[in-house]
This record gives sequence, structure tokens and C-alpha cells, in this order.
Amino acid sequence: MKRRELKKCVNNLCAELFAECIALSQFEKVDQDALSNVMQSILMMQSDIICRISHVQPGAGKVFFKKLQEDLECRTNEIIDDIVALA
Repeated sequence: MKRRELKKCVNNLCAELFAECIALSQFEKVDQDALSNVMQSILMMQSDIICRISHVQPGAGKVFFKKLQEDLECRTNEIIDDIVALA
């Protein structure tokens, strides 16, 4: 996958997570501070992952992208768990 496509996928993933937070705030009574923290963590994750995609170290392609995938999956699961805990 090209880096541009990978960035689009990350942006779409973060947009979906952010939309879930907004929908949760509209339909459920949730702690606004906790919700704000989750939304902030989504934005921080997006910024971090996009930055890492943009600055790949030469010669470390496979290892770099494998670590990136693991980090993205781990952080996404943590955010999903935080969203579920709010509901």
C-alpha cells in the first residue's frame, strides 16, 4: 500500500472513532471530561501515526511498518475500550 493510501486509511479510522464519540455524546449521558480525553487521544494518535508514516527511515521498511501496524492496532483497541467504558 502506498503511503498516501495508508494515511487516508488512518484518517478514515480516526474519523470513525471520533464520530462514535460524538454519537455517544448525543444519545447517552456521559462524563464530558472523559469524553473529551478520549477524543483528544484519537487526535493525538492520528497525528502521531501520520507523522510516522511521513518519516520512514530508509532501509527499515518491513520492520518499521510492522511496528506501525502493531502500534496502530493496540492504540485503536485502547480507544475502543475507552469508548465502550463511557457508555
